[in-house]
Formats: sequence, structure tokens, C-alpha cells
Amino acid sequence: MLLHTHHLHPHLLFPSPHSHASPFPFPFPSRTNTLRSRTFPATSIRTGSSSLRFHSYGRRIRNSAAKGGVSETEHNKQPVTRAYPFHEIELKWQRFWDHNRTFQTPDDDIDTSKPKYYVLDMFPYPSGAGLHVGHPLGYTATDILARYKRMQGYNVLHPMGWDAFGLPAEQYAIETGTHPKLTTVRNINRFRTQLKSLGFSYDWDREVSTIEPDYYKWTQWIFLQLLKRGLAYQAEVPVNWCPALGTVLANEEVIDGVSERGGHPVIRKPMRQWMLKITAYADRLLEDLDDLDWPESVKEMQRNWIGRSEGAEMEFCILDSDGKERDITIIVYTTRPDTIFGATYLVVAPEHPLLSSLVSIAQSKHVEDYVDLASRKSDLERTELQKEKTGVFTGCYAKNPANGEAIPIWVADYVLGSYGTGAIMAVPAHDSRDYEFALKYDVPICWVVMPDDKSIESGKAFSGEGTIVNSSNTLVGLDINGLSSNEAALKVIEWAEKSGNGKRKVNYKLRDWLFARQRYWGEPIPVIFLDDSDETVPLCETELPLILPELDDFSPTGTGEPPLSKAVSWVKTTDSLSGRPATRETNTMPQWAGSCWYYLRFMDPHNSKELVDKTKERYWGPVDVYVGGAEHAVLHLLYARFWHKVLFDIGVVSTKEPFQCVINQGIILGEVQYMTCRDQVGNLISADSTDMLNEHKLEIIPAEKVMKSGDSFVLKEHPDIRLFARAHKMSKSRGNVVNPDDVVSEYGADSLRLYEMFMGPLRDSKTWSTSGIEGVHRFLGRTWRLIVGSPLSDGTFKDRTVSVDEEPTIEQLRCLHKCIAKVTEEIEGTRFNTGISAMMEFLNAAYKGMPL
Repeated sequence: MLLHTHHLHPHLLFPSPHSHASPFPFPFPSRTNTLRSRTFPATSIRTGSSSLRFHSYGRRIRNSAAKGGVSETEHNKQPVTRAYPFHEIELKWQRFWDHNRTFQTPDDDIDTSKPKYYVLDMFPYPSGAGLHVGHPLGYTATDILARYKRMQGYNVLHPMGWDAFGLPAEQYAIETGTHPKLTTVRNINRFRTQLKSLGFSYDWDREVSTIEPDYYKWTQWIFLQLLKRGLAYQAEVPVNWCPALGTVLANEEVIDGVSERGGHPVIRKPMRQWMLKITAYADRLLEDLDDLDWPESVKEMQRNWIGRSEGAEMEFCILDSDGKERDITIIVYTTRPDTIFGATYLVVAPEHPLLSSLVSIAQSKHVEDYVDLASRKSDLERTELQKEKTGVFTGCYAKNPANGEAIPIWVADYVLGSYGTGAIMAVPAHDSRDYEFALKYDVPICWVVMPDDKSIESGKAFSGEGTIVNSSNTLVGLDINGLSSNEAALKVIEWAEKSGNGKRKVNYKLRDWLFARQRYWGEPIPVIFLDDSDETVPLCETELPLILPELDDFSPTGTGEPPLSKAVSWVKTTDSLSGRPATRETNTMPQWAGSCWYYLRFMDPHNSKELVDKTKERYWGPVDVYVGGAEHAVLHLLYARFWHKVLFDIGVVSTKEPFQCVINQGIILGEVQYMTCRDQVGNLISADSTDMLNEHKLEIIPAEKVMKSGDSFVLKEHPDIRLFARAHKMSKSRGNVVNPDDVVSEYGADSLRLYEMFMGPLRDSKTWSTSGIEGVHRFLGRTWRLIVGSPLSDGTFKDRTVSVDEEPTIEQLRCLHKCIAKVTEEIEGTRFNTGISAMMEFLNAAYKGMPL
């Protein structure tokens, strides 16, 4: 079996700056690039007592140190500029790769008989801050896989692009008066330069950006297909409206009643919005998760987000002040119809459409104030399990259909109008939220489920299943006493359907996707509204792209109208088919739109006739490995899966899923900070004194004044003072952001890439350490000297390898092949840190000339 040395270093050790060797990234950068078994003619590399055998095309080069050259000890006395001359090597080969398009994947003339490998990064939003050291973590991992598969003979697709629409650029434009396209293009150019400086093997000929009309033409085209199939519609829905930002925010963008960006107040406000009917695909989105090679945590997050449940809808008749039934009913959804006899009150959401008809005169002001307060909270805040439950009695009662009792109706914000029916039957004995609420407001608690072991924990609700008790009413013909919870649930549903009090129901937590944003910097929605009838008319596909008009004023209108409404000459138009006057939609698409399908455009980026050529899609799809942050586990990945399934249904794609394997890389935390504090007279306080620390301000201690003592860190001058040692997520406010440009300037791209892979398992969070990168930089220097020898007196290196004719020993070959096998295995398993450890062990053995 032929074993190549490039399997030894999957990261990027560049060839010699003076060499004319192949431009491909061999780990030992020399002309002697292929390491073979004993049956092939070869020479050996010798350093000290070690001897490594390399095929060298007949050249015979003697080790300078072994033949009277500069030894390592003598070398240290010489003026040396770089132990590893990355400043020459990396720049030369980056230019070579760029000029020769070394990593270009042929677009048309490709040998489809070869296996394919599509490895993709979640493309970045090009912020003004540029790359930080967290970005290269995932990018280096995918680059290793791309290079590895190329060397195995695969056709590799490894592209890069830009998720370039978004609110940050628009906010910057509002603040500075600079058009968002100018800042976005400038940021893209910076990102591209940074990525190229890191030596990633992207096919830059396939670069795409979501802000280019040639790209968003097809985003608009997909929207039209959704509209044709009834999957896009308009509705009046309560949304998170931020007046200061002038846009609707997703629940995840609202924290404690203010916007995540800028901290502006957010209110709930009904607005006409475009919605996408993702709920129509809920079951398929659930079922197809099972076949995906994704982290189980991500799949579970999607399952919980979709939230499929089986239960029943039950009808509760509203009673008037005399206790008589009115002609109004409240429908509730419950997953536990077996507990209906334990329902002692109803709760409706603050936005429930029937609320105004339920409230008594005496309670109207209390309810009005409560509804206003709830409107300032996001759905996430309202449903937070840990938060204190609040509510207001409406002054109205309903009739429990099972036992005929009158039960109070409350309004509470822990019930959402967007989930189920916007109302629940509360069973405090068997639901923790209802139990807390009932205790607080002195609502009756009735036990109707007995645990199988008959043990009831005092002061807590029992939410499990068991045997039904206290649940019989002969007047309505319902008796479920003695049945198991499952049997009772089925019997209650059967009774409800026969008596007209309810029906079986499957429900989902998943809501339809709110698809409109009241901002400028986004894709225009390709519909118009006829002025004389307000009819919604989609644009003809031949009219795409509908180009975003130029605006000088991007600021919010203050009326809720989107900024595009200011482009009067663009807004006022004519229907191309009927010639009738019309008005364009002025909302734009959310940032998620362009990222839902970009992986398809990379397969065929220059096609002006269709979204993607079917032949190319059948070859490249699906994405084999998709790497990105776990923060995209739900929204981006779920939206992309939804669009992909729609495209599958209309014959655009041939696979049910877009991403076969998803890997979430961990985050890189800032360097460890050491902290202590002082008492009122200035004395240092040890971390042991936890009861006192809250009274004092933390003081950061420089690392050079710290030493390790056992499992703790202490002051060198005062070892009795234990310190706090914490690593935080990198942020400008903490001042712990590490710029990759600075690292590359001082240590080189190889050192940065190698270090980030060596820090720990790819999927784990890791702490940045400057001393750590210095260590891997020294490793590269040792590797370089093993191949080319020690530097000359002027700090330069010879333009050749150091090799001799001696045969390697069996032990040396065994050591080498063991390393190759280990690194190969670890690359396949994306365990890059242990693969690097194996190479370090091999290097030590090579220097010592001894087997591992």
C-alpha cells in the first residue's frame, strides 16, 4: 500500500518558498514528497541519530549538521530571523494557489464517475469587526476534510460565500448615513482577505453573496413557488415590534422586554405579516430527523421546537352572572384528557380573541392593565418555567363538561395565544405551573390521578400517569375511575366526540414562520397589490429579480410603515398583465431567507436559467458535512430543511434532506482571567472567603503574578491568597477578543490552524492560551528543521531537504506507519487534536531515532 506523507499533516504546512515543487500542501514541504515501503527505491532524511526514508528522485543530500554543518547548539548562537519561515512560505503559496486556482472545482467538465464530497461551512455574516479566532475553528476543520478527500481521489466541493443582508448593516447605515451595500461590500472584502491569509482551500470561483441580484432573484423565485402552493399567506398577527429599530423581531431577539441589539423597548403589536406555512411540513420535519447524522442534542432541540403532541380539544361553555349557559364556548387543547375532572379553572392568553367578551365590569381595568403589561414581554419570557406565575381573574365562569361544576376563568401570560387554542384547562394537582398558580391565587386543587405506588409528595403536583380517581359523573355518562391514564384518556375522547364536547386532536408547538421584516436591507418580496381591489398579485417570474431600490434615508418611518415606503416611484407601479395601477409590497424578507438555500447555489453558481442544474444537484447533493455553531440548531437548520422539502416536492432537488451530517464546533473562550478583591482597608481577600466576596469589587490580576498551587491558582507573592480563574466568551466589552490577523502576523497561519485543532475536541468549548500557540509554533519549527536542516548563519535555510542513502530500520518504518494510520483514523473521526498528538510523538521519535 502506498502511504503518502501528506497524510501526516492535515492542516497546512507550506512548501519551501524557494522550491518549485507541486503546489499541493504536503506536510513535509520538499521535493521528497512520497514516502514508500521498503520495496521502493528511496533515500533517507537524517537528523542526529534518526533516519527517515524518503523517495527523492535520485538526489543525494547530506545532513549539514551530521557533516560538519551548524549544529542546533551552534545554531542558537547565530542571528536567526525565524525558526520556521512562515512569512515567506505562506505568502508565496497563497499567491500561487490564488493565481492558479489550485482548489477550483470544475463546473461543467467534471468526472462524475469519481465519488463526491461536499463539505460546507455555515457561511458568515460579514460584520464590521472582521473575523475573530472563533471563526477559523470550524473553517480549519472543514479544510482538513476537504484536503484529505481530495488526496483520496474525491471530487470535492468546498465553497465560501456571505450571508450579507441583515439588521446590523442597516443600523450602521442609519447611524452613519453610509449605504449598507457600501459597508457590506467593504466587510466582505476584509473577510475574504482574512480567509485567504489563513490558507483555506476554498473554491473562490463559486463565491456567492445573498445581496447580489443574481442571487436573490432565486430567493424571490422560491417565494413565488411557496405562494403558488398556498404555503405563503398574509395574516394579522401579534409581533415583537421595536419602535426604535423600526422592525419586527423574532422571539430570540428579545431579552427582558428589550431588543438584543441596542437594548430598545419592544412591544407586542398586531400587524399584517407574510407567513410561511412550515406547519404543513411538521410531520415530515420530525420523521426525517431519524435518518440524519446530526448531534442528538440538535435533533432533540428540533423535535421539541416542533413539539408534536396528541390529545383532545374540549369545549367549556361560558356561564352568565346567574350561572346559566351563554352561547359562547371556550375551546381548550389538552394532552391529558384523563385529568378533566381535576380541571378547577381555565386560563386564556392575554391576546385571546374572546377575552373582551368574558371580562366583567368590575374586573375590566385589572384585565386591561395586565394585558398591556403582557404585551411588553416576548413569548420566551412568558413561558419561562422559572418565572413567577401571574394572572388576573376575568370575573367570569365556565362549566366543566365532565362534572358540571362552575370554574373561574383567568387571564395569564404563561398561556400563549399562538399555541393550541390560546386557552387551557388548568389541573393544578397534576401540572406544576397550574399548581404554583393555584397556590398563589387560592384556587381549588382536586387530585384525580393516583401514582401506581400510591405515594404523593406533599407540596408538589404529580404530573405522571397512574390510576384515575374522583372521576365519575353518571349524569353525563362518564366514569373513568380505576382506569389507567392511557385508558381514561381514550375513554374521555370517545365520550367527548359522542356528546359533542370535544374531539381528538394532534397539535404542534411549531408556529408558521413570520416572514416579513419592516426594514430596508433585505430581499424585496415579489408581489404587488392592485390599487382598486387590494388583490395580491405575484410578479411574473420573467420580472425577477425585483431589485432593491436605492435609498438615501433608511431610518424607520415611525408609523410602522417599512423604510421602502419612502421609495415612492418604486412603490407605485403597474400590473404587467392587466395594466392596472398597483402598489409594491414594502416589507422585505428576513435574513434567514438567503441562507435557506445557498448550499444549492454553490453547486451551480453562475446559472442564469434556473436555481440549480438538475444533473449537478443530483451529483453534489446532499451536503456531506455541514459545520457551524450550535446556536443555529433550530431556526436556520429547520427553515433550510423546510425549503428543501418544498423544492423536493416541486422537483428542483432530488434528496429529502439538505445536510446529511451536521457538526457543531465548540466556542473559543478568551484567555483565563485571574481575579481577587480587597476588603475595606485594602487587604486582599482569598477566594475561600465566599461569604465576603459579594461585598467587594473584583480586581484582575496579571498572569505573570499568578502561579498554580494544587487545583487552585494563587498569588506568587502571597500563596495564601487563592484567586478566581474564569474564562469568558470573547467580547469587545470584556476586552478579551483575539484578532486572527495579529496571530498570523506573529506566528503564521499554520500555527493558528494547528493550535485551534490541538486545543481539544472539535465539538467542545476551549480556552485560548497564547502560550499554547507558542508551543505548536515550536513544533512546526522542529518539523521544518527535520526536513531542511538547521538554519544558516544569516537565519535562512538551504533550498533543499536533508536526506541520505541509508535505509530506515523496520522500527522506524513501523513508527511512521503507525503515525500515518493513527492520523488517518483521527481525521475520519474528526478527532484532530489526537491526530496532532500522534504527529508530535512521531516527530519526537524521528529526532531520537528510536521507536515509539
